Amino acid sequence: MAIPLQVYTPVKIQNPPAALATGATWGLVGGLVATLSMDMVLMAALSALGVPPLTCFSIVGDTVARFFSVLGLAMAGGVIPGIATHYLIGPLVGAVFAVALVLINARRGCTLKKVILLAVLYVEILAQPILATTPLLLKMTASETLLWFGGSFIMHFIFAVILGVFLFFRLRLPSVARLPRRP
Repeated sequence: MAIPLQVYTPVKIQNPPAALATGATWGLVGGLVATLSMDMVLMAALSALGVPPLTCFSIVGDTVARFFSVLGLAMAGGVIPGIATHYLIGPLVGAVFAVALVLINARRGCTLKKVILLAVLYVEILAQPILATTPLLLKMTASETLLWFGGSFIMHFIFAVILGVFLFFRLRLPSVARLPRRP
């Protein structure tokens, strides 16, 4: 007689499409708020170090231009494409995270600490392949690459914490203690 290894019980998601759309909308806003906050800290830090405050945007713009040139498309680099890339990716990252958060919370409650931890893991892991293109395409030295990844880690950590806190309170996620017990 075969004994099933695991019994699957269907989980009903209590989220109509409107809840997912609301999550995506708050995620876009949260991603924008987090990007703005991260960029203000970044520009203040660069200014304090005596580096032009738009340096990071210039590096991102040059990376995007080099990426498109590899694909055979001509594009100018610099600050403007860097800002456009930053403010396109940031809100999209926030929207995807918020939708995932709404789906996770449908199955189990979330605490503020858990949401921040998930946001940090999500943002830092997601950022690594994107960040790796810069040293490869711009042919950075080892010390420049180390500085790039170190500074990016700190800035994306700030982004993730702000995104997590923002979404926890805007989505009004119930904590584990407030959820009804399952039989």
